[in-house]
Order: sequence, then C-alpha cells, then structure tokens
Amino acid sequence: MDIKHLKHFLALAENLHFGKASAACHISLSALSRNIRQLEDQLDVTLFTRDNRSVQITPQGQAFVSYARTAISEWQAIVNQVQNAQDQLQGEVSLYCSVTAVYSLLFDLFQRFRKDHPNIEIKLHTGDPDQGITHVLSGEEDFAIAARPKNIPRELAFKPITISPLVFIAPKDQSQLEQPLIMPTGPKEWANIPMILAEGGLSRQRMDAWFRAIDVTPKIYAQVAGNEAIVIMVSLGLGIGVVPKIVLDNSPTIERIKILDVKPPLEAYDVGLFALKKNLKKPLVSALWELVGR
Repeated sequence: MDIKHLKHFLALAENLHFGKASAACHISLSALSRNIRQLEDQLDVTLFTRDNRSVQITPQGQAFVSYARTAISEWQAIVNQVQNAQDQLQGEVSLYCSVTAVYSLLFDLFQRFRKDHPNIEIKLHTGDPDQGITHVLSGEEDFAIAARPKNIPRELAFKPITISPLVFIAPKDQSQLEQPLIMPTGPKEWANIPMILAEGGLSRQRMDAWFRAIDVTPKIYAQVAGNEAIVIMVSLGLGIGVVPKIVLDNSPTIERIKILDVKPPLEAYDVGLFALKKNLKKPLVSALWELVGR
C-alpha cells in the first residue's frame, strides 16, 4: 500500500470531513476520494460511509486505523535506517497541546529542534490540554504537553518543562457590575460566589477537592472547556475563575484580571511532555524527547 494513502486515510478518520482532510493533506477533494476508494478496493471493505451531509467511519475502518498508524511509524523508522541524508533524520512527529503552550513553551523548543533536525516535520495540533494524555495513549499523537496528573498511566513517560501555579482570578474593574465580586473571607461567602470552572480535567478535580475541604457546594455560573475561555469570561465580570497562571500570563485580557490571594492555595501544575514509553525507542520520537530540558 502507498504510505501517502494511509496518511490520507488517517486524516479522514480524524476529521470525518473530506474538505478538512483534503486541506490537511494538501490535496484536492477528488484525489482524496480516489485514494480512499483505492484503499477500499484493495481491502475489499468499506472504510467510510458517506452521504451529502456526513462521513462516518465503519467498524472495519476503525480497525484499520491501528494498522495504518503502525505501518506509517514503521515505514519512517526503516527509511531512517536505510537512508543516510547526511546523518540527518527524516520524517514527521505529531504534538498536541493548548494554544497557550504554543505561545509560551514551544517557540524556543521548535527553534532548537529545527536547527538540530531540519528534515523532521512537526505536525502541531491544538485543543483542550486535558485531552492530551488520551490522544497519546490512543496513538493519535506522538507527544502531548499537559499537566502531570496524580497518577501517570504506566505506558507513559513524562518529562517536566515548567511549573505553573493554579490561581483564582476575578475582574479587576468591577465598577460596571450590578453585584461586585468581593473576595470571600470565609466558607459561607464562597457558597454565594458565581464560579466559572473547567468542565473536567485536572483543574476541575482540584477545585472539587478544594470545595469539599471547606465543606461548600459551589455556585457554578458556567462550566467551560479550555482555560483561555475561562479568562475571557472572568474579564467580562461573569464570575470568579481558576486557571493555570501560565494561561493568564499569555492572555490578551490580562490587564482586566486580578489574581486573588486565596487560602489554602491550590496545588501547582507540573507541566511537561508526555509520550508512550515504547515509542521512545523510535529515532524521530527520541530526537524531540532528548531535546526537552537541555
């Protein structure tokens, strides 16, 4: 099978949209459709069901995802083994992180990586960092930048990059608010404060534990996916939020936010790089892994 066709198949499996997949692969819609049909003809199965409105992957297609990822990875490994491009590695690795991580952590890393390994392409995907570990465990991504959970799955390796406090934030200017968000002085007052919290993940786990410790049921105004959105909602005066300080430091609305001195403080985020332990033996994955922390 053509390795490019396998990459096109994975792009469609990830996006479930021919337009997005073709754009990601830099090919035309007709070429993508033709390549998928060729794969289906070779396998004599239907990988996707499609109509004018949607694309769905079939059980056979879902099973083929694992093979495609393994085949591409092994192909890249053998290419680097049998070809010597002036002792330089070739191929691609994928990394998943938040938009904040792109701004604050990756500029220097990518500069050094490009200098040392100019023939390795990095496929960067951004989204909710709480999903990063899941993407690595499933094989969708080679790496993820995320906060270290209390218990790391045994399949994963973790390399720390930075520490970020988890802080309570409120709008700085409250003159236009109907009801000012006054810093609570005790548990009873916390029960009446509108809170803007992450809908899940490590931040929400620590907030839930914090409220349990003071025996308060929080008044939740909104549950939000993504720390950047929490900062924006707080800046609009909609409530008090909790975010990693690294997110606040890189927010365009930082001038409209103040950090509250809340006791007891929340445990800080230990932010770092995650990868599957078994993949660290692969030259391309090892190349980026070894660069972190240098």
